[in-house]
Amino acid sequence: MLNSRWWLAALAVVTIACAVIIAAGAAELSRWWIAAAALAVFVVVFLTLGRRVHQGGVGAVAIVAVSILTTFALASTEPSLAVFQSIAMPAGWVLSRTRRGGILASLGIGLATGAGFLVSISPFENALVSALITFAFSFGGSVAIGLWIWRIGAYGDERARLLDELMAAQDELATLHRDAGVTAERERLARELHDTIAQSLAGLVLVAQRSRRELAAGKLTDETLALLEEGAREALTETRTLVAGSAPVELGSGLAGALEVLAERFRRESGVSVSVSVELDAPLDRDAEVVLLRCAQEGLANVRKHAKATRVAVSLAEAEGGVELRVADDGRGLDPTAIPDGFGLSGLRARLDLAGGTLDVASDGGTTITARLPRAEVAG
Repeated sequence: MLNSRWWLAALAVVTIACAVIIAAGAAELSRWWIAAAALAVFVVVFLTLGRRVHQGGVGAVAIVAVSILTTFALASTEPSLAVFQSIAMPAGWVLSRTRRGGILASLGIGLATGAGFLVSISPFENALVSALITFAFSFGGSVAIGLWIWRIGAYGDERARLLDELMAAQDELATLHRDAGVTAERERLARELHDTIAQSLAGLVLVAQRSRRELAAGKLTDETLALLEEGAREALTETRTLVAGSAPVELGSGLAGALEVLAERFRRESGVSVSVSVELDAPLDRDAEVVLLRCAQEGLANVRKHAKATRVAVSLAEAEGGVELRVADDGRGLDPTAIPDGFGLSGLRARLDLAGGTLDVASDGGTTITARLPRAEVAG
């Protein structure tokens, strides 16, 4: 506890100062050897016990006791040796576990100094006055500074405790963020799987059913087999793209081109007529195009699975404050209040919520899915 370089430096300064005082007055001092021996004992105890003592322990009490005795021996030999208090009193506070212990250590050292003055100064009246004045200043100053430093130490301990709590809270928050990120990534991957591979596999099922009917009728054509192979290759490409960590969105020719490709694939797989209309005043950024393309994919997937429609219209146009994508069919319609759970329209609604958009489903002689994104969120 007392083995830092600052304490060792303080010990060296005080020891040298006392040694100089003893040496300078050695001719008049009949008991100089008492001061030298006491100082040597203190240095030995300080260097021996000070490195491993604990606050309030036996070693700490021993050092304080030696400090009191050394203070008395030095002050009783030569009053100016009371400078030894400058290290004895701070050490007493550092070695004490409580404020009361620090005050008692300062009291003992202060009384030892006063008693030493009574021995070394004559006449007695002068010694008494010097002892009282020195005791008052040294003890009062030691207690005041000790309590101030103790309060600073308590404040530092409180700050350390709060810092530990803050770091623990930050670690917990980081864990929560990490868990939330994992959950969000899982949801994203689930949506991507539904919007890409699941759609391609659903198309493959339709083509396989068509192939079976043609085979039963003896009319299986190479065109149908080629369509089946193309769908399988697309599903394989989408799977590899997802594994590579990016969504399989074909936007090389822009959103308008991607919608045309999507519509053509749907026509070939289902035989349903699909029209595409795109009227935008300004291009969209890639994130917005991905969201809107996914909306079109999900809309056409619902037409294929539920609508029994003959015509579908896909339109993308400017709307008030943003853009609007519509997928409208002439099928049997559905109840928009009874949308099933899963990764279909509910997943699409969640995707749009993340982008600041909305999704509406209307059914009146067919079904219309309307996805809206604010232009402020999607402007390129």
